[in-house]
Amino acid sequence: MDRLTSMEIFARVAEAKSFSEAARRLKLSKSSVSKHVMALEDRLGARLLNRTTRRLSLTEVGTAYHEWCARIISDVEEAESSVTRLHTEPRGTLRINAPMSFGTLHLAPAIPDFLVRYPGVQVDLTLNDRFVDLVEEGFDVSIRIGQLADSSLIARRLTPIRTVACASPGYLRAHGRPSTPADLAGHNCLVYSYLTAGDVWIFSGPAGEVTVRVSGNFRVNNGDAMRAAALRGLGIVLIPSFIVGGDLRSGALEAVLIDYAGREAAAYAIYPHNRHMSAKLRVFVDFLARRFGRDPYWDQTATGASHSDSATPVGRP
Repeated sequence: MDRLTSMEIFARVAEAKSFSEAARRLKLSKSSVSKHVMALEDRLGARLLNRTTRRLSLTEVGTAYHEWCARIISDVEEAESSVTRLHTEPRGTLRINAPMSFGTLHLAPAIPDFLVRYPGVQVDLTLNDRFVDLVEEGFDVSIRIGQLADSSLIARRLTPIRTVACASPGYLRAHGRPSTPADLAGHNCLVYSYLTAGDVWIFSGPAGEVTVRVSGNFRVNNGDAMRAAALRGLGIVLIPSFIVGGDLRSGALEAVLIDYAGREAAAYAIYPHNRHMSAKLRVFVDFLARRFGRDPYWDQTATGASHSDSATPVGRP
């Protein structure tokens, strides 16, 4: 059997953790996939996979061999594509995942302009606020917001994400305007339930970082729902400016605690580690970085800081 083909088939089995799933993805029979893996094990004189009726797992030798196989296959694919890379137009389906609020407000309006510029690309966009496994679920790229931990994924920083404490003019007339974070103890604070710090809001003030525990009668896992409640005068929100930028400009919401900045994060384009990005992915990430930038349009009055937009290894929020 062709050794490189067997190595590729073994890598797909290791990634799918299933002979059947690997066979489906490769459009081969399950028996053919099994024969290739067994041929590799015979050649190496070592067991690569632990097989039971319920699950499939890599042996210690199999784990090490899989890393080499993945590297070799990637090199072969890059060598083949490098010949035509300069002449290849971005084309094919680009599967994108993004958070609900950011996707609805800013990503979805941007995609028509992208598709006009690159007519050979088709976009399949999924919006949700849950964690997704890019490789397992078949996404080319995910837009993620927040502080990112280490992982094998690669991220391109697209734009800063700033938070602002704000409320409706009616609420502030009825309940007063807080002047320091400590004053929030006397206010109805609307809490985002996915916030990592929970009921603790973190600010950067003249004397450094300030934390305050808040409480209120409305907790929700969606930023648009928080905005709607704030507009109705229910209470004070600490919310990303990309959701309420227009409301702040129109006066429908007013910023409070203006001497205290909420914790800044960023929006990233996350994609699997691969030295050869597809043309469709490369131009899409570049397009978003240009469109949003270091000083995004929803922060027209914000003071921009210098940010690096280079691609660096990062992880899952």
